[in-house]
Amino acid sequence: MALSSHVPEIGALELLLTVVRLGSVGRAAAELGISQPAASARIKGMERQIGVALLERSPRGSRPTEAGRLVVEWARGVVEAAQALDAGIDALRGRRDARLRVVASLTVAEYLMPGWLLALHESSPGTAVTLRTANSADVAAHVLAGEADLGFVEGPHTPPGLAGAVVAADRLVVVVSPGHPWARRRAPLTGAELAATALVLREPGSGTREVLDQALAPFGGGSAPRLELASSTALKAAAMTGAGPVCLSELAVMEELATRRLVEVPLSGIDLHRPLRAVWPAGQRPAGPARELLGLTRKLPRDRSVPSGPVRRKSSSES
Repeated sequence: MALSSHVPEIGALELLLTVVRLGSVGRAAAELGISQPAASARIKGMERQIGVALLERSPRGSRPTEAGRLVVEWARGVVEAAQALDAGIDALRGRRDARLRVVASLTVAEYLMPGWLLALHESSPGTAVTLRTANSADVAAHVLAGEADLGFVEGPHTPPGLAGAVVAADRLVVVVSPGHPWARRRAPLTGAELAATALVLREPGSGTREVLDQALAPFGGGSAPRLELASSTALKAAAMTGAGPVCLSELAVMEELATRRLVEVPLSGIDLHRPLRAVWPAGQRPAGPARELLGLTRKLPRDRSVPSGPVRRKSSSES
């Protein structure tokens, strides 16, 4: 049943109880952090709403009328219930704000997320983070389904239905084993040559594959891949065993390039730079730990974000 228009709001009842407890509108106003004129106007408005006088005012202060004493008695239970509700809501918000569900593409999860999460732990040590990995298409699906508070994807565009912000930049590189003919190549590899070569690639739906496909489109699209693999680790292993040229994130092969286990092939006339984005549902704004993590991705220096090698996670899925 809907309440009648004569029932005052909780704040007005709380003011009335405070006036009766302290015996003064002025002292009640000071305790509640409002001006005395505002408190007096609120009491008068409540009296008009109820239809009876609630307080007797005198130079010595204010005391409840006979009707006021009844309203005070009834209001006390209402205000106590509201305070219990307020405390319960705070507890729920506290539990919610202490959790963060993140889903990220494999490149971001392995090479950037560790530094970001370390910084988050330092600033908010009570936040429990769940990190899942998926390819960029699946990251978008998880965020849209409400299964993650924040997602991280690779690729030239923000996925449909999501809002996003660029948090880092990356570059795809073509690498081969030291024994591959391209490792001794002097002239840069052209986009047309790359498009005509069967490469070892990530699976469709990954951000890496999307960027490469878009870059090769002006050259008629890429050839059918020699192999399709679902992780950067698998791609690197394939390249080192001589399975063929591999295209993957520069972040993933820094160590192998430094130790000459892999060799980068110079390119000409093709742009393989890409943004890395944080994404969330369109029309919403990240809140709580998600907002804090998003802020850290923009502030944290790159050299802290990128460790020397991949971080092992409990998640068995890879992007």
